[in-house]
Amino acid sequence: MKIKFLLVFVMLSMSGCKKEKDHKTNLLSYLPEKVAVVIRINNLSRLKSELRNNTFIKNMDASSSYKCIYEKVRFLGNIQTDSPALLAFVPGPNDTMELLLTLPRIPDLIDPDSISNRETEAVVYQNTDMLKNTFEGGTFYSALTTDHLLIASSMELLANVVKGGGERKTDPILESLYKTSNHSKSAAIFINTANCNIVETPIQKKESVLSIADYSEWVSLDLDGSQDNLSFHGISFSRDSTQGFINLFRRTVPLESATLSLAPSTSDAILSFSLKDYTRFARNQKAFLDRSLVLDTLFNGVEEIGLIYEKDKRMIVLHTSAPESIAQFLQTNEKNSFDYHGNEIKALDQNGFLNDFFDPIISDFNANFYTVIENAFIFGSDLNAIQMMIGHYNRGETYVNTKIYESIKGSLADESNILYISNAKGIEERLAAYFTSELRSDFIKAQPSDFAFAAQVVADNNFFHTNLVVKKINEKTNDRATTRLFSIQLDGELNSDPQFVTNHRTGKKEIVVQDLNNNLYLISTGGKVLWKKKLGGKIQGKIYQVDIYKNRRLQLAFTTADQFLILDRNGKVVKPFNKTFPGVNLNPLAVFDYEGNRNYRFVVTQNTHTFMYNTKGDMVKGFKYTNASNAILDGPKHIRIGRKDYLVFKLENGELKILNREGKPRITVKERLDFSENDVVLYKDKFTLTDKNGTLFAVDEKGKVSGTKLNLNKDHGFDATNKTLVTMSDDVLSIKGRKVSLDLGVYTKPRIFYIADKIYVNVTDLQSERTYLFDSNAEPIPGFPVFGGSLADLEDMDNDSTLELVVKEKDSSLVVYKMN
Repeated sequence: MKIKFLLVFVMLSMSGCKKEKDHKTNLLSYLPEKVAVVIRINNLSRLKSELRNNTFIKNMDASSSYKCIYEKVRFLGNIQTDSPALLAFVPGPNDTMELLLTLPRIPDLIDPDSISNRETEAVVYQNTDMLKNTFEGGTFYSALTTDHLLIASSMELLANVVKGGGERKTDPILESLYKTSNHSKSAAIFINTANCNIVETPIQKKESVLSIADYSEWVSLDLDGSQDNLSFHGISFSRDSTQGFINLFRRTVPLESATLSLAPSTSDAILSFSLKDYTRFARNQKAFLDRSLVLDTLFNGVEEIGLIYEKDKRMIVLHTSAPESIAQFLQTNEKNSFDYHGNEIKALDQNGFLNDFFDPIISDFNANFYTVIENAFIFGSDLNAIQMMIGHYNRGETYVNTKIYESIKGSLADESNILYISNAKGIEERLAAYFTSELRSDFIKAQPSDFAFAAQVVADNNFFHTNLVVKKINEKTNDRATTRLFSIQLDGELNSDPQFVTNHRTGKKEIVVQDLNNNLYLISTGGKVLWKKKLGGKIQGKIYQVDIYKNRRLQLAFTTADQFLILDRNGKVVKPFNKTFPGVNLNPLAVFDYEGNRNYRFVVTQNTHTFMYNTKGDMVKGFKYTNASNAILDGPKHIRIGRKDYLVFKLENGELKILNREGKPRITVKERLDFSENDVVLYKDKFTLTDKNGTLFAVDEKGKVSGTKLNLNKDHGFDATNKTLVTMSDDVLSIKGRKVSLDLGVYTKPRIFYIADKIYVNVTDLQSERTYLFDSNAEPIPGFPVFGGSLADLEDMDNDSTLELVVKEKDSSLVVYKMN
C-alpha cells in the first residue's frame, strides 16, 4: 500500500521548484466528506500478489513506514473477494489517519482458516450496532448494511458512515476520475491533495515548503505492478481558478526532452519542463504567482527548462529556438570568458535572474557561469560543473545513453511537459532536503541502488496525464546464460507442479498452479495473479486446455478428488461441467480428441467405474467400458498407431486393457504386470511401460509382450517419445542409452519436451532444489542447473522464439527462467 512513498514520489517530481450501479456509485456514496486517499480495489487477489512480489516493495518490509501502514491494513490479508471494493484513508482527530473499507456484502468474504486468535464482540456506539474484531493484536470494527460490508479502524468513523446510509453526495471530480480510471488494473488510487496533511505532517521536515496540495486538486493513478516494475498511470486535475503547480503548463504543448541528450551520464537526476509556447507559460506563471509580473519577450524562444542534479551540484539548461535575444542579454552581464575543450565558458556578474524569470520552477540558484551547446544555454554555480558537462557531452557520455534511461523509457510517453528521472542517489538527496531523516533512512535501508525512478506529466486539454514509475535497472546478460525472468510468492504452499497454459486472446502462455489450501491461481505472462479460485480438493494430475465451443476460447479441464470441473478464462465454472462423484478419489482426468476436431471425450475414472462425457456434458452412450473387473489405476491414455486409436487402462490386478473408441477390446494382453507409477507411452510403435522391478515391457499390436531388464530401482522415473527413451534411477539419468551421473539426491521423474524439432529433458533434485535440463544427446543445456523444487514446465511463453521454464522455487513461490 505504501501510500506515504507514493505521495512522496508525487511531491519529489516538483521538488526542483518551490451498468455496475450500481456497485460503483454505491461504494462512492459511503465515503466521508473529508477523505485524503481512496483506493478502488478492482481485484484484491491480484493487488496483494503485485505488492507482495514487487522487489522494491519487498525491500521496504523492514521500514517503519511500511510497518505503520501494514498495521492499519493487514486485515485485508484475510479478505477474499474479486468484487470491487473501496479503501479510504480519512483524516482523524489530532492529525491521525483512519481507514474505511467498503465492499459488497457477499458470502465467504473472510477466510476463517487464515485468522488466528480472532475475537469478535458485539458493541453499540452512537446507536450503531457493530462488531469489534480483534486478531493478531489488531482491532477493527465492522457493520453490515443491506448491500455492503463496512470495515473501519475506529468506532466513530464507522458510526458516522453507517448513519450516512450511503446517501452522501460524491465529489464530482472524484466521480469523474473514478469512471475514467482503468478498471482492468488491480487497483486505482485517488488522492485529494487538500486533505493529505495526515500523510505529509509525520514525514516532512517542519521547515519544508513542499506540499502536495500545491501540485493539483486531485490525482488519479492506476496501479500496474510486476516483480521489477511498479507503475502508476493516471490523471492530475486542477481547475483554472486554482493555483495548482500543474496549471503552469495548462494549454502548453508537450515535447520530447532535449535535456536528456545534454545531461551527463553521471547525473543523479534530471528534471525538465517543456513549454513550447513561452508566452502561454508566462501567462500561467502570472496567474500562479498571483502578483504583478511584466511579460518580457526576452525568453520567448525558450521551449524547455532543464535542471540537472549531480552530487551537490545543480545545473540549469535553457533550450531555445531564438538564442539571439538571450545571448544579447547575457553579454551585458559578462565579466570574463575562457575556452575549455573548444567551448567558450563565460562568467556572469549578476547571477539571480533565472530565479526571477522562472519562479517557481527555478529558485535559490546562482548562475555564475554559462556556456552554449547547440541551441542550449547551460548555467552553473561553479566552473567545475560547466567543465564536467562539456567533457561528458564531447565524449557522448549523456543521460540518454544510460542504463537508467534505457530501463525506464518504455514506461513513459515520448513527449511531456514535466519529466523527472532519477537514480536512488537523486531520490535520497531530495528526501534529505524536504523530508524527515527517518523516511530517508527507510529509503536507504531498502537498498534501491538498482532501481530507476521517474515521474511525468503530459498536458491534455483540461487535465494532465501523470505517470510515476519505479523500475529495476536492466543489466546486460550473457547471451548463453539462463536468467530469472520473475518469481512470484503466493498465499500458501504449492501443492502442484506449475504448468503453462495458453491465453487464447494473446497467444502467449500463462501459469496455473494450486496451493495446499486448494486455491487455484492463474498467473499472467508478466507474473501477476489474474485470479485465485478456491476448489473443493487437490487437482488430480494435469490440467487440460479445451475449446468446447469451437470458438478458439480455451477452458481449463481437470478433476479433483471428487469433482470433474471445467473453468473459463476468468475462473468461472462452465456448466454443466461441475460434476460431483461421492466415494473414493477420482483418478486424473483424461481428454481424448480423436480427430483433432475438438469433439472431445472427457474420461473420468473412479475405482472400477468409467464415465465418458461429450462437450455438452452428457454421457457418451456408445462407450461400453463403464465397469472394469478391478480398480483402475491412474487416468487412461489415448495412443494412436497409424490410423488406429487405442485407449489404454491399467488395472490394480496387473491387467493392461487396450480398447477401441467404443470401449471394446482391441488388443488382448494375457500377461499380468506389476505396474510402476509411470505412464504407458508409445515407443518404437509399441505400448511401453515399466514394472516395479525396473523391467521395461513393450506390447505390440498383436498383444505380444517382451521385457528388457534395465536394473532400475523401484522408484525409478520413465518417459519416452516414439524415438527417445529416458529413465531416471537413483542418481543416473539415461537419455537414448547415454548415461549422466548426477549428484546424490532425490529426483523427480524425467519429463520430455519436444519443442521446435528439439528434445529437452527435465529432472529436478528435490533434496538440493536444483532443476536440470538436457538435450537428446544427454548434454546439459547452458545455464543449468538452476534453483527449483519441482518438476518444471517448458514453453516459449511470450512468443519471442526463446524458451521459458517455470518451476517451484520455495514452499509458496514459483520462478520463471528465460533461456537466452
